[in-house]
Amino acid sequence: MADIRNIVVLTGAGVSAESGIATFRGPGGLWEGHRVEDVCTPEALARDPELVHRFYDLRRAALAGVVPNAAHLALARLDAAWAGELLIVTQNVDDLHERAGATRLLHMHGELRSASCASCGGREAWEDELPPGSGCTLCGAAALRPDIVFFGEMPYQMERIEAAVAGCDLFVSVGTSGAVYPAAGFVQMARYHGATTLELNLEQSAGSAWFDTTRLGPAGELVPAWVDEVLAR
Repeated sequence: MADIRNIVVLTGAGVSAESGIATFRGPGGLWEGHRVEDVCTPEALARDPELVHRFYDLRRAALAGVVPNAAHLALARLDAAWAGELLIVTQNVDDLHERAGATRLLHMHGELRSASCASCGGREAWEDELPPGSGCTLCGAAALRPDIVFFGEMPYQMERIEAAVAGCDLFVSVGTSGAVYPAAGFVQMARYHGATTLELNLEQSAGSAWFDTTRLGPAGELVPAWVDEVLAR
């Protein structure tokens, strides 16, 4: 740990699950009752914009009833105290990392409390319902959509993420399935460039074999313990 200076932390749905935000798959998951093809693809948005917008309106409204958990708070503590480079890359579209206090943060799959314009590509903060045909304040087009990276679309800021992963000394994955690319490939990139790799997860992921070390348990327990170790170095 003494030679670790640059850290990249990848977080997934398992981090926010302990705050009460449903994961995508499994009993009670977000996809229960909805096919991915119905709510999270460009084709779905074109075919049934009312359904897609309503799906994300409900998820946005649900944010009011959840709060950051111990894992979010621990990562924010690391963000505030770590003197080296740090980038928290989250696949989550909730705002719990921000509410916990994290600032060195990137949402690669978009954000619920944001809208994007299909016409000009602009993005703006959005708190309320987002009906189809809502107007963009930047260009005036009636083309706002949920600021969510759908399946088949390119995640945000991939060049910045890949540069950070290639340049880190320690890559940590927290609460991810290891099944969704390109995020699932970050651990291989980090290993290729010589980084130490650590997985903190409730159970082994599809990519566990790529990690030097895997610790199993709730994120709310594992992440604070790991942050304590890092800051005590």
